[in-house]
Amino acid sequence: MTTHTIRVEPIGAEIQCREDQTVLDACLREGIWLPHACTHGTCGTCKAQILDGEVDLGDASPYALLESERDEGAALICVAQPRGDVVLEGEVDMDEGVGVHPVRDFRARVDSLEEIAPDVRRLVLALEEPMRFNPGQYVLLDVPGGHQRPYSIASTPSNGSLIELHLKRSENGVATDGWVFSSLKAGDEVTLSGPYGRFSFRPLRTQPILLLGSGTGLAPLKAMIRHIDEEGGEHQVTLYHGVATKDDLYDREYFEELEARTDWFTYRPALSRDDWNGRSGRVPALLAEDFPRAGGNVAYICGSPDMVSDTMKALMKARLFPRDIYREDFFDSADRAAGTHVVRSPLIRR
Repeated sequence: MTTHTIRVEPIGAEIQCREDQTVLDACLREGIWLPHACTHGTCGTCKAQILDGEVDLGDASPYALLESERDEGAALICVAQPRGDVVLEGEVDMDEGVGVHPVRDFRARVDSLEEIAPDVRRLVLALEEPMRFNPGQYVLLDVPGGHQRPYSIASTPSNGSLIELHLKRSENGVATDGWVFSSLKAGDEVTLSGPYGRFSFRPLRTQPILLLGSGTGLAPLKAMIRHIDEEGGEHQVTLYHGVATKDDLYDREYFEELEARTDWFTYRPALSRDDWNGRSGRVPALLAEDFPRAGGNVAYICGSPDMVSDTMKALMKARLFPRDIYREDFFDSADRAAGTHVVRSPLIRR
């Protein structure tokens, strides 16, 4: 397979990239950490300027990469592939105290697969070799038929040989309906790659933490909570988990037990459709009630694009500014078909 040289400015690093490989994948495998989120051309986080050379723009969403931007030499490097030597200008930075772990390929077997809520499965994978990652990052799971799907890691780096994922069923989804919810079983062999994503726990930030998730957006937040617990609970943490019904509220017992035995963790589940003996409403509305002034905290948000956007607005209205907010939007095939994308301030972290 033909390879080409990719030079990343402003750091001047040069790497090799195959013609069938995305520019982002080649960079991450060499430890060059460029911004990225969805990894399939939908969100626009990985947008970079091609200064010299040609790339195949791949399956970039026309909403995330406008025609005018294409004409000016921009590309979404999570789907762009080189067609010669390329020079690109990227935003290369990581927060102090956050590890950089090159992306690697892994083989694993299914250790367990269980239903934890309607249309949600907990998948635990035993890796042949341990993965190094930061709490909050995700993997790309190889799906039969040549597909890949991203799933956040809900376990911690303390045991990188055992990876926990939370999978939400998508109607007619090739990964869920077509595999995980139909034929996948304990003992099966799977392959994956990782870690990906800049959405991860910042251990050097000492402010109280707001964790705000909906649905399986709980997964990376759970990884952060478990990691903080393992490290001795040195951060004050409040978790909001928003779901539609009581049956959707998975892992509730774990969080209630953690709240009962510690003085640093608070659990605030919320239902948007059911009445129950707890609080009802969407996470942004309950957050606004509890934190009319949110300054002095640091927030991590994970869920659907609409939930993330609405929660961002609630936080900023409460005077928590973008430099103190980290976000992860969960995009699926429906979001892609609808043209859902994120307009991102350069100050909002992922």
